[in-house]
Amino acid sequence: MTNSDPPLLNHYRALFSSHSPQLDDPKNRLVVEECQLPLIDLSGLSNHDETVRRACVAAICGASSEWGFFQVLNHGISPQLVEKMRSEQVKLFKIPFERKASFGLLNNSYRWGSPRATCPKQFSWSEAFHVPLTKVSDEACYGEFISLRAVMIEFAAAMSKLAGLLGSVLTANLGHGKEVIKNLCDEGTCFLRLNHYPACPISPEILGLVRHTDSDFLTILCQDQVGGLQLMKDSKWVTVKPNRDALIVNIGDLFQAWSNGVYKSVEHKVVTNAKMERYSIAYFLCPSYDSSIGSFKEPSIYRKFTFREYRDQVQEDVRKTGYKVGLPRFLVSGRGDLLTGSME
Repeated sequence: MTNSDPPLLNHYRALFSSHSPQLDDPKNRLVVEECQLPLIDLSGLSNHDETVRRACVAAICGASSEWGFFQVLNHGISPQLVEKMRSEQVKLFKIPFERKASFGLLNNSYRWGSPRATCPKQFSWSEAFHVPLTKVSDEACYGEFISLRAVMIEFAAAMSKLAGLLGSVLTANLGHGKEVIKNLCDEGTCFLRLNHYPACPISPEILGLVRHTDSDFLTILCQDQVGGLQLMKDSKWVTVKPNRDALIVNIGDLFQAWSNGVYKSVEHKVVTNAKMERYSIAYFLCPSYDSSIGSFKEPSIYRKFTFREYRDQVQEDVRKTGYKVGLPRFLVSGRGDLLTGSME
């Protein structure tokens, strides 16, 4: 392997000049146990039978507490829409690196690699467009990719609707009205992220996306069949088996804080594949920057903070150290368990 697009290999070599990357022997890759995430049929939420509805709510809330991750079926996003979105996404990432990085596409939101990485554990072998929802309908963002705009608008709207539904279920379970999450969250801070993980046939220590927790209320992920997502369960990494018909949902830091630790924001990462590239699309449900995040009950594990304060602190930690400290910085002294310091 002599080159890569984006220039991830060059970045890797520049960072680790003392390390000579060699083609990876697949036998050296760690074997991680495969898991089956809780699989929840969301049609149960609209079932006429109250027992079925309650069972569906219990499954969502139980998985959010025990796993921090679950899969959903009958989620309202058609296979045809997913396929159109994936097709447009592939076309977008296939253009040369210079055009992705310099042409201002999708609100100039192109990212690649890990600019602040100083060691292998902080290096992400991936590229992405991290698009604010407020820019999804902006014609000026798309350049020649005219057909992408209509699909992005439809896909973002469907993901927003699903996120609102799941958020309302989770807040209602804690004794709050279903409108709470809608009042907190703001399209101006929600994002749609298009991810591409190129094949990486070098060192197995390189990750597609470094270990981290998500700094939002919840994330909805649409992934392909290549796989690579791993999460921390019972103090060990497990691999998530892809399900063609399901979307993956995970709890973010803000819901863990807001629920006073009832719902869990779990560390996860993406491992690279030596031969196959991987695509995914993530939707991030976030509040307005000035929203106050406080526990729904006392005594609280975390002190109150705004989303702006949280994001600023995370970015400052990453800038200084390459690591995301996250929620432990906001613990009330003497309460709660410190989360493992994670990276972003």
